[in-house]
Amino acid sequence: MDPEKKYWLDDARNVKKIVHALYLVCALLLLADFGYDKQHTHFELEEWRGFFGLFGLVACVALVLAAKVLRVLLKREEDYYDH
Repeated sequence: MDPEKKYWLDDARNVKKIVHALYLVCALLLLADFGYDKQHTHFELEEWRGFFGLFGLVACVALVLAAKVLRVLLKREEDYYDH
């Protein structure tokens, strides 16, 4: 392999294009949530527009924060298994 070879994600413009495309898809999905009537929901919260997107975001952030706490509680010394 050529160590000087540039890959397509090495260019910051391509990364920005991917991020902007992700924002666009998220916005379109949120707009699509206004295009239909939600029926047969179990809870009143499920009827809110954008609820499941917001719920997914909150759940993802909670998982990351829980992982940070678990890392502090469960981490071992670097040479823990060398003894």
